[in-house]
Amino acid sequence: MIQCRPRDPEAKGLVERANGYLETSFLPGRAFSSPADFNAQLGEWLVRANQRQHRRLGCRPLDRWVGDRYAMLELPPVAPVTGWRRAIRLPRDHYIHFDGSDYSVHPCAIGRRVQISADLDQVRATCDGTEIARHARCWAKHQSLTNSAHTEAAARLRAIYRQPRVAPAQTAVEYRNLTDYDRLFGLTEEDIA
Repeated sequence: MIQCRPRDPEAKGLVERANGYLETSFLPGRAFSSPADFNAQLGEWLVRANQRQHRRLGCRPLDRWVGDRYAMLELPPVAPVTGWRRAIRLPRDHYIHFDGSDYSVHPCAIGRRVQISADLDQVRATCDGTEIARHARCWAKHQSLTNSAHTEAAARLRAIYRQPRVAPAQTAVEYRNLTDYDRLFGLTEEDIA
């Protein structure tokens, strides 16, 4: 989502003032267990905050809601794209790195192009349209989330790779007699004389 146009300090100031207000009025003394908990606490706090009379507005923010809503444009008919999308080549360790944590992917896609999509709840990986990984989103940093099926598949592939290779059967190759070339280019004693 793009909130402000480039080189637009007024719009960026509006966003920063709103963020500053939340940082000084809402965040101090609170703890959050998840994004849903943050949103729930913010929703409760906004109900109380919007009831107060604001000196600069000359009214309560709640009183201006109807006029603001009337001035808003309609939403577009197509929903906006949300979440994160990225494509990478899956490394040999069959883990993808997303937002500070590592998520396992089925090792069948090692070395191939993998599309990663994530939202607030899940991280998914697909290869050629087939889903090869799905994990619950982890909000903590430096975590490794591993699916046991991915670990077992990796162990099977390693065992197959470590098996001794059978040499291909020896096939007989015909060797041409070099005198045939001498005769072809006229280098035999009969042709020289």
